[in-house]
Amino acid sequence: MSRDTLVRYLDAVRQGLLMIDHTGAVVVASASARQILSSLNVPLRENARALPLLRLLRGETPQTRRAILETLRHTLSQRQPRTLEVRGADHTVQAELQPVAGGSWVVTLEDVSTRKASEARADEMARLDPLTGLPNRLLLRERLAEALARLARTGEACALLLIDLDRFKPVNDTLGHPIGDALLEKVADRLRSTVRPTDTVARIGGDEFVILQAGVRDAAGTQALARRIVDLIGRTYMVEGHLLTIGASVGVALAPEDGADADRLLKNADLALYRAKLDGRGTYRFFEPEMDARMQARRKLELDMRQALARREFQLHYQPQLQLESGRLIGCEALIRWRHPDRGLVSPLDFIPLAEEIGLIVPIGEWVIRQACRDAMTWPAHMSVAVNVSPAQFKSDRLVETIISALASSGLPAQRLEVEITEGVLLQENEKTLQTLHRLRELGVRVSMDDFGTGYSSLSYLRSFPFDKIKIDRSFVKDLATKPDGEAIIRAIAGLGKSLGMTTVAEGVETPEQMQRIRLEGCTDVQGYLISRPVPTEDLLQVLAAYPKA
Repeated sequence: MSRDTLVRYLDAVRQGLLMIDHTGAVVVASASARQILSSLNVPLRENARALPLLRLLRGETPQTRRAILETLRHTLSQRQPRTLEVRGADHTVQAELQPVAGGSWVVTLEDVSTRKASEARADEMARLDPLTGLPNRLLLRERLAEALARLARTGEACALLLIDLDRFKPVNDTLGHPIGDALLEKVADRLRSTVRPTDTVARIGGDEFVILQAGVRDAAGTQALARRIVDLIGRTYMVEGHLLTIGASVGVALAPEDGADADRLLKNADLALYRAKLDGRGTYRFFEPEMDARMQARRKLELDMRQALARREFQLHYQPQLQLESGRLIGCEALIRWRHPDRGLVSPLDFIPLAEEIGLIVPIGEWVIRQACRDAMTWPAHMSVAVNVSPAQFKSDRLVETIISALASSGLPAQRLEVEITEGVLLQENEKTLQTLHRLRELGVRVSMDDFGTGYSSLSYLRSFPFDKIKIDRSFVKDLATKPDGEAIIRAIAGLGKSLGMTTVAEGVETPEQMQRIRLEGCTDVQGYLISRPVPTEDLLQVLAAYPKA
């Protein structure tokens, strides 16, 4: 085959090809090769020498002529191909050097500009949140690494603001995800509007955003930004005809005070955010060192609590309820206690909120129901036992089945079990909750509303479900001696209960004077330290012996 025929064949190939002999001269150059080199502003003349090409192929590496020749000799001696990437103003070319026997070599050239541009776009998209177009967690990490590198190099401080939207989940649940997504886009726009071009706004989760504030001079500027965020996000939104109001909780960590590495800074901002939520949401908190200690203590308490059930560290104490008309004890409220081997007796105020937060309240609540039914079987037959049921237990869909099982295994008649709920139970999934309450009523279990009068909609709940008992919150009993309207409130609740055929129990009765006033106002039952403190089941019979049995 002649040289001209060979060149015609090579010209039909998309990749460019150069054949270089042992002297370093280009003996064959396809049309594609000439075109590609021309795009790099490298004209190729007849019998051109390869050295200028080598200078091009070295890319941005400042190699000398000797170094280039050494590279070539090494490639030829090793008889292994070498790939280089050459970048021009508008083009990127991939060149592969392939040694050939006899000291010659072949260079293939391919314009990879389009592919590189696509890869760059894909790489960029991989760093952006598809919904809001904000940087995602990956790009935030890169920006944070750059900011911390500047901090180490120049001392330029930065701040991290972790933002969690309040009341966003109900929007998704009630109006659907399309409305929720549109709301998130508007939130993203507001956050963009409140920062400088040098700052970074990122979305790292469903309703979680982060602002990386660069060039921080003092905490006052970051505090002002946090305050603006809370105010701006809390303003009303109009989304597809819906007026929506949400809020924002913000946790702030400053570098280098709160950490000079990304993980510590993110962790401390998260601790500050957790504190903002505990303090009522719709606010901001800066990280404080004691937050970490509190979180470590909380984590240890959580681990201990997860083992407490298996180790049988929980126990029930019972506080009797007195029927005023007969003077008899007619039932007891079951109150959980945790006797830890090292901590001693842990207050329910310390572990019940945590159990509700992490979902452990469901198995703990099931144990309470079963144990209370077993204990009540040792009491006089006229006495009932009341157990508190949390909103989380209603959500679990196992409450009714647990109660049926507890009654069956203990032998306790259903009418001797009383379920106490707070208004928080009725605030969620109203129709489903009412169905569960009616199922309990059908079993014969009695239902009472605890802490009556402390919520917003108690009267409407009394209309929606016929409770057996209303428990008047202890705060009203405590106010009897200090607030003139205390008696009027108790009188009104007692009258309401009587007209609806419900028993009324005044909680927190501690003095004979309180007892006398409550009797006069028409309450039917009382509970409190005047009758008895909560006692373990083994001490309860001694308390019962002090009161008439019939």
